[in-house]
This record gives sequence, C-alpha cells and structure tokens, in this order.
Amino acid sequence: MSASTESNYQLLVKQAEALVNGESDWIANAANISALLFNSLNDVNFAGVYRYENNELILGPFQGKPACVHIAIGKGVCGTAAKEKQTQIVKNVHEFAGHIACDSDSNSEIVVPIFNRNGTLWGVFDFDSTKVANFNELDQKYLEEISNIFKF
Repeated sequence: MSASTESNYQLLVKQAEALVNGESDWIANAANISALLFNSLNDVNFAGVYRYENNELILGPFQGKPACVHIAIGKGVCGTAAKEKQTQIVKNVHEFAGHIACDSDSNSEIVVPIFNRNGTLWGVFDFDSTKVANFNELDQKYLEEISNIFKF
C-alpha cells in the first residue's frame, strides 16, 4: 500500500491504533508503528523514533539502515523539530543547514514531535526518503495524527 492518498492514510491511522490498543510498552508500540510506516510510506528508507532524555534525542526502535544514536536538541532536522516542538518538512536535506547525514542516500525528511499525556516533548518520529521533496502537508497531517496515538 502507498500512503500517498488521504484514504490510505486514514487506513494507516486505524492500523496504528489497532497495533497499540491495549499495549502500554513504548518500545513495542514504537517498533510496530515504525515497521508499519516504513512498509507503507512511499520511498522511505528510514522510519523511527528518537526519545527525548537528558536534554538530547536518543535512538529508539526504527526500520532502515543504522542511524545516529545521539542527537543534540537544535541540531539537524530531528533536533530542530524537538527544539521548536513543530513538525519539520525538509524537501532537500542537502540544503538544510546543519543536516546530520546518517544515511547518504537520504534526500528529504519529515520529523514529527511526539508529546506525552502532559503535553511535554516525549520524542520525535523521523522519516527519511531517497526522493527529493517526498513529504508534504498531507503526510504532516496524518503523521501528526499517528504520533498522537502515543500517549505515555
């Protein structure tokens, strides 16, 4: 399935909800959601979670090539999303000042903050693509909705 349409994304939201229903373990939930999205989004070569701890982002469950383990707040696309607490869509990562190149095949990226039940930053969802300009506002809308499924 390709998630490029609204109806496909609506199905993905339902699938994500079903995967985490009744499960409180964040590692299990993040692993399943990362796998679901990695296998459902178009041209994605990385889908994963970084959790916010000790004033940095630390790699959690993901699908894709090995990734950077520690990311400082404010550094790279992930650190910027965490600092600003807003989704970041980068059409060409090679034009993003301070981009952290964990995988040289990545050309575009979307990073969505994840907030806990108290509304404080819990971490970020990171998605990379081999295609330039792979992500848009439709992706943002539904990936934010899926990130809201995580409520710790």
